[in-house]
Amino acid sequence: MTLRRGRSAPGRSLASLVCALAAVLLGACAALPGDPGTAAPPAEAAAAPAGAAQAEAPAAEPLPSVAVLVALRGEAAPEPPARIVAMPRPRLDPEQDADRGDLWQRVRDGFAIADAEGPLVRKWEAYYAARPDYVRRMTERGGRFLYHIVEEVERRGLPMELALLPFIESAFNPQAMSRARAAGMWQFMPATGAHFELRQNLFRDDRRDILASTHAALDYLQSLHARFGDWQLALAAYNWGQGNVNRAIESNRKRRRGTDYASLRMPAETRNYVPKLQAVKNIVSDPERFGLALPMLENHPFFLTVAIERDIDVGLAARLAGLPLDEFQLLNPQMNKPVILAAGTPQLLLPYDNANRFVRELSRHDGPLASWTAWVAPRTLKPADAAQLVGMSEAELVEANHIPPRMLIRAGSTLLVPRDEDVEDDVAEHIAHNGTLALAPDLRGLRRVVFRAGRKGDSVAAVARRYRLERSQVAQWNRVGVNARFRPGHRIVVMLPRAPAAKAAAKRPPRPAAATAAKAPKKRAAQAAARGAVKPTASRPAADGAKARAAQPPRSR
Repeated sequence: MTLRRGRSAPGRSLASLVCALAAVLLGACAALPGDPGTAAPPAEAAAAPAGAAQAEAPAAEPLPSVAVLVALRGEAAPEPPARIVAMPRPRLDPEQDADRGDLWQRVRDGFAIADAEGPLVRKWEAYYAARPDYVRRMTERGGRFLYHIVEEVERRGLPMELALLPFIESAFNPQAMSRARAAGMWQFMPATGAHFELRQNLFRDDRRDILASTHAALDYLQSLHARFGDWQLALAAYNWGQGNVNRAIESNRKRRRGTDYASLRMPAETRNYVPKLQAVKNIVSDPERFGLALPMLENHPFFLTVAIERDIDVGLAARLAGLPLDEFQLLNPQMNKPVILAAGTPQLLLPYDNANRFVRELSRHDGPLASWTAWVAPRTLKPADAAQLVGMSEAELVEANHIPPRMLIRAGSTLLVPRDEDVEDDVAEHIAHNGTLALAPDLRGLRRVVFRAGRKGDSVAAVARRYRLERSQVAQWNRVGVNARFRPGHRIVVMLPRAPAAKAAAKRPPRPAAATAAKAPKKRAAQAAARGAVKPTASRPAADGAKARAAQPPRSR
């Protein structure tokens, strides 16, 4: 809508302006997603079709500000200290079929990958059909994030099957962590996540971040499709690794065999990967055929992004937004610590009504926002010494930073410590982005023991149980993950306390010299008698000095 200043009377033009503005704002407020039966507030108008005259293109209608929305609800309009940014979405055409308001239908309309067939697809269809409660929980949880993923997939022109991938990767659980240390609803491994600029540090793990991980996952899938030219092979590479798929393809080429997904030799998990996705696709396409029901998902955003400008405790942010802590963490699962650093996480995801409440309550909050901050160790320290420097107990420091027993804190490490009320500065950006905790074993009183894994191999967990150690310690000594396994014959290192017998011998006081001298001749005489060398008769006086010296008891040493 475009407003132009005319030549009419000032009052008349002002009245026209007010009426026009009210119409726009009330139309936006009528679509608040928190109200039953309504849609989310509209984003910017779609661009004009190609070839249309620029003069005829209508101007985009901006989103109403938080203050205006609150005022129209009959509340006082605060001065918001944060910004709310609506996730982009296209306008729905009321002339279109009503199904366009159903997000599931939008997903179905975007399917583009050729269907897979076979017994493995039937197997996974039966698996999900036999677990309706599991499917219900998975789809309800995924409903929070599916709209954003569908938007990204559609914007890139990708097949909509990719939007279903988190169902089989993590059951749409953004806090999922596999035994192989893959994290988030897209299950990124640490190295792959780092390659796609997903930061993993002391304060956050962007592999669990909803927006960042979705962007990275679609980037990765696009690059895999560009490399293999086939979506089934791209999906196999996403699960198994592109190097493994390359080697399997080359192996089949040398044997003059097929190089498609079905022809490659691959692990059972990867062999089931595409059939599992196909089963989910079939269920979404026709849930009634499998005796399942999908929850109603409207075709609008579940959450908005809210910008934050100061460090704030996770618990306080959840309370200001009016959300239970677990629901807040489900939308913002990337935080590793109980504080959100504005320099590293400048925005939160909140449902629309909760976003407005957060901004309103934040402006009214009187008191500190963060009770935790970051502290960098000036030198290598024992936990007790570090705790004394920051003014907290050793137990609190160890618990807050998850420091295992018998470990030292290396110089330059970042620790989470209480924040004094008079501290005004938030954590610096370079610490928020790069803060890490580096530990070293405290080897005083320990001995290094090296052995090799048996014929069946070994694991970090088994070694830790065997020697009554922490798994994190065994993992650090051997530079592996806490869930890692050792191959047969692999060299394993553990640090154990010194032997108790050696300690007892070292602490035993020396015997008096007189007692030692008295026992020596009797012991020697008994040994000689046992060998038959001399008879046990009374001792005779020495004939000369040499014999006399020989008869003297040895000196104590």
